[in-house]
Amino acid sequence: MPKSALLVMDVQRDIVDITDAGPGYLSRLGTAIEGARAADIPVIYVTIALPPGDPEVGPYNRVITSAVRDGLFTEGAPGTGIHPDVAPRPGDAVVTKRRGSAFSGSDFDLVLRARGIDSLVVTGIATSGVVLATLSSAFDLDLGLTVLVDACLDDDPELHRVLTERLFPRWGDVIAVEDWLKTLAAR
Repeated sequence: MPKSALLVMDVQRDIVDITDAGPGYLSRLGTAIEGARAADIPVIYVTIALPPGDPEVGPYNRVITSAVRDGLFTEGAPGTGIHPDVAPRPGDAVVTKRRGSAFSGSDFDLVLRARGIDSLVVTGIATSGVVLATLSSAFDLDLGLTVLVDACLDDDPELHRVLTERLFPRWGDVIAVEDWLKTLAAR
């Protein structure tokens, strides 16, 4: 039987503010987190943070270069912290990555292997950023994948729709939080 973990990715103060993730999004995500905990599914938080000063970011990485220029993603800065509405609890893993995918510049793979996790339930901001990058890497690693469609968010609703309706179903299950919780209750 697969051992799953719920991923809460890039739900950090500044990112929540930039994407205008309102209380509805955070409430749904909080419901998914509580449902995972109740079902004894580990919750793993993934954040992006870069060293202060002059982090090593190449000029071709437009997204991160722009974010650094705007003062985002600095390790230790209040805006880089996980949003308090969905904060980790003792026992939750927190992984810091340096690029788009949860696997990039982090110990994420080690955390998964140490916990025997072979299936991921994915949430996060943004669908076209961390969610897409992490799913692509996880798919290549033959991990089981479930995307909680309404616990993922993107600045571009059309891009979110295309990814969640056309691409992600090729890689795994795409389901709403409420429906996922029903599957947990039925176990």
